[in-house]
Amino acid sequence: MSILGIQIVGILFALFMFYLTFLHRRRKEFTIKEYIFWAGVWVIFLLLVLFPTTLDSLVKNVLSLSRRMDFFIIMGFMFLIGVVFHIYTIVRKTQNKIEKIVRQIAVEKEMKNKKKNNFPS
Repeated sequence: MSILGIQIVGILFALFMFYLTFLHRRRKEFTIKEYIFWAGVWVIFLLLVLFPTTLDSLVKNVLSLSRRMDFFIIMGFMFLIGVVFHIYTIVRKTQNKIEKIVRQIAVEKEMKNKKKNNFPS
């Protein structure tokens, strides 16, 4: 088994991303579920980089794709679209929470102003 240059790049990338995931967990920026998910993603990525021929039967027979690279590109796009959708939903929830807090603060401020105007000292 000989390792190609692109495999070395893939191995280094997977190890670096695994290290970053570990750092985020250590800083308590990731929950244990998030850590396990991302660590699993990097381990699977590393295994696919090391043993790319394990996908040949799936790629050629089941999916009828002529090259492994086509499979990786399609999977990459699907993963990115899923991540973007997840980020969008998080941003939208955060936006709604901020809007609710701003409205609540505005109502409280208005109530204080009305009290001041009704009861001059």
